[in-house]
Amino acid sequence: MNDKTRFLFVLSLLSIFFLTESCSRGWLRTKIKERFQKKMEEKPAPIASSDLTKKIEAPGDYTFTFSHGEIPRYYKVHVPKTYSPNKTTPLLLVFHGGGGDMEIQSNEEYYHQISKSEENGHIVIFPNGYSKYKSGKIATWNAGNCCADARDKKIDDVSFIKEVLNHATKQLQIDTSKVYSTGMSNGAMMTYRLACEMTDKFAAITTVAGTDNTESCTPSKPISVLHIHAKDDDKVLFYGGAGNSFNDRSLVTDFVSVPKTISKWVGFNECNPVPKRVLEEPGVTCDEYGGCKNDVKVKLCVTESGGHSWPGGKKPSLFFGSASPSKAIRANDVMWEFFNAK
Repeated sequence: MNDKTRFLFVLSLLSIFFLTESCSRGWLRTKIKERFQKKMEEKPAPIASSDLTKKIEAPGDYTFTFSHGEIPRYYKVHVPKTYSPNKTTPLLLVFHGGGGDMEIQSNEEYYHQISKSEENGHIVIFPNGYSKYKSGKIATWNAGNCCADARDKKIDDVSFIKEVLNHATKQLQIDTSKVYSTGMSNGAMMTYRLACEMTDKFAAITTVAGTDNTESCTPSKPISVLHIHAKDDDKVLFYGGAGNSFNDRSLVTDFVSVPKTISKWVGFNECNPVPKRVLEEPGVTCDEYGGCKNDVKVKLCVTESGGHSWPGGKKPSLFFGSASPSKAIRANDVMWEFFNAK
C-alpha cells in the first residue's frame, strides 16, 4: 500500500467514524428530546382554584386558574403575614423567564420573592406564561419579538394580565397607586411590553436580564424604569444580540441592546440624557437619569459578572447558563428602594 492509498484509506475510516458519531449523537439527542417531551406531557395540571370571586382575607399562598383564549391559564398569589383586608397593600407582579413557570419564580431558594414580601409587606403575584403542556411547565411570554410558542402562536398575554389584575383587585385590598411589575429575562421583556401597553396600571417597573423587544410601544404616561443587567450576560447580550448558548435561535430574537433600551425609555420619559452616577462599588455601577417628565426616573444598574441571572439570587441551573449570580447587589433590595423612592 503506497502513501497515497494509505492516506485515502485512513481518510475513509475517519469519515465513517465521524459520520457514525454524528448519527449516534443525533439519535441520542432525539431520544433525550422524546423522553423529555413524554415526561412533560405526563405532569399533571397545577392544583388551582377557579373561584375568583371569593375574597382573600388571610395570609398565605393561593393558586388560581381561568380560561383565557380557550386556554387554561394560572397565577399564584403570596399574601404576607402583615396583610389586612381593611388596609390597601402594594402589589408586585413577578414574571418568570422563558422556559420557566410560576413555581420556579416563586421558589424562595432562587429569587427570594417570598421573604422580601414578608419583609416589605407587599402582595406578590406570579403569573404563569403560555405552555403547550397542561402542567404549565416550560412556559414563555409573548413580549413582542420574543419568545418561542407564546410569540409564534400570538398569545394575548397583555389581555391575560389585565384579567389577572382585574381578579386580584376584587380578591384583595390592593393599593392601585402602588402596583409594580418585574421580571427575569423573557419575563423582563414582558414587563417592558406591559409598560408600553398597560402603562396606566403601573407605578414603576424593574427589569432584570431582559431588554425591550416590543414590536411597538406607545406608553400612555411617563413611568419609572429600573433596568438591571450583567455586562457578561451570555444570553441577552449587553450590546445586543442573542448569545451562542441558545441551541435554537428561532425561539428567540436578535435582542435589542441595553443602551438602546435605556435610551428609548429616557426618550419616552423626556429625561435629561446625561445620567448621574449614583452607585459605584466593586462589581457594580448604577446610573440614574433625572429631570424626567412627571418626576419619574430611569435607572440602570450594571454588574460586571453574573451572566444571565438575578443578582443576589441562585440560578435555576436547568434553564440558564453556568455563571453564578452577582453578589455585588441584591436585585430585590435595589428594586424596592427604587419603588419606594417614588
